[in-house]
Amino acid sequence: MTSIWRGIRTGAWLTPTRLRHYAIMLVAAYGIATVVWIALGHGLIDRNNKPIGTDFANVYSAGKLALAGNPGLAYDGVSTIAVEKATFGTEDVPFYIWAYPPLFLGVAAALALMPYGLALAVWMAATLPAYVMAISAIVPRAITPLVALAYPAVFVNLGHGQNGFIGAALLGGALLLLNQRPIISGVFIGLLAYKPQFGLLIPLALFAAGRWTVIAAAAATVFAVCTATLALFGTKVWLAFAASTTLIRSTVLEGNDFGWEKIQSIFSAIRMWGGGIDIAYAAQGGLALAVAAGLIWLWRSGAASDLKAAALAVATLIATPYIFDYDLMMMGVAIAFYVRHSLDRGFRGFEISLLALIWIVPLLARSVADLAGIPLGLIAQLTIFIMTLERARYDAAAVEKAPNFARA
Repeated sequence: MTSIWRGIRTGAWLTPTRLRHYAIMLVAAYGIATVVWIALGHGLIDRNNKPIGTDFANVYSAGKLALAGNPGLAYDGVSTIAVEKATFGTEDVPFYIWAYPPLFLGVAAALALMPYGLALAVWMAATLPAYVMAISAIVPRAITPLVALAYPAVFVNLGHGQNGFIGAALLGGALLLLNQRPIISGVFIGLLAYKPQFGLLIPLALFAAGRWTVIAAAAATVFAVCTATLALFGTKVWLAFAASTTLIRSTVLEGNDFGWEKIQSIFSAIRMWGGGIDIAYAAQGGLALAVAAGLIWLWRSGAASDLKAAALAVATLIATPYIFDYDLMMMGVAIAFYVRHSLDRGFRGFEISLLALIWIVPLLARSVADLAGIPLGLIAQLTIFIMTLERARYDAAAVEKAPNFARA
């Protein structure tokens, strides 16, 4: 028992060989599960009468409406479901709402030029390598691409045909290039505006650290993309998007149309436990303020840049009430930066084991929340955020004791 506890504390149980074997087994399991799931379906419909790639259905239908000259109708439920029924050839297809701002419509329209199955495959094939490249650049080790592919959120994102790969790639790339290539970093951050709910704390951290070049590049990118969207689709699509936000908030976030177990925020946890909407919003706001305070302290401090990046990546998720389990792709960015820092400075007690537990959470979060009402996804986010702040405090104390302690 003593040796087991020692292995957990030191992380000695996770040898490079075991890590490689675990990753290979998970990647193989994902591949087999994907093939079997598609084989058990009927054409583009799976055995649960849902589209293959589920959420990608709304991207494809919005793209079709944009190509037809009616981009504003992407935010109209009747028009969207009509396109989805036509695409899948059935009246029983579930409704998948289009909730993205118009600046993502250009991507949707490009994908809708292809048949649905091909478009889904191209979207996954184009964005998955971008994510793997970003994680591999953060942690440049031979095993990193395999471990990045094995991260359980990858499987969740693939199953939903979601955009978590590109989000993680943009955020990871932006944080990695923050010091050396601030303009490119800002461009990447600006492109993240396709999911505006993740933009709550990023500007705050940049302002706290005085990253004015990054801020300017991000603002210019958002302006350029919005201008291009106006040129392509006109002003009515923006009015339609603004009008749709109330419906999206009331159905997706507040109305539990998709299930509390899928949403990985404290808002969802409170609602899952029977709390009212006002209490849930109060808890979400209080947590966001607390995380913002910790983030400002960290980004204004002399802490290592990798710790700042890890904290911002996960704080981006914690701050919003609107985060699904496939969005935990961004938590993988936080894990990568934390590992990068610890490989340089050394791992502290229990860090390896805790990181391994956090890493596996996306595979279990939805099921555990559904069966036991435990918000594992939220717990994992908070754990790595607190770990990062504590590691920064520990490093600062080490600097005081040893003035020659290296700084990142």
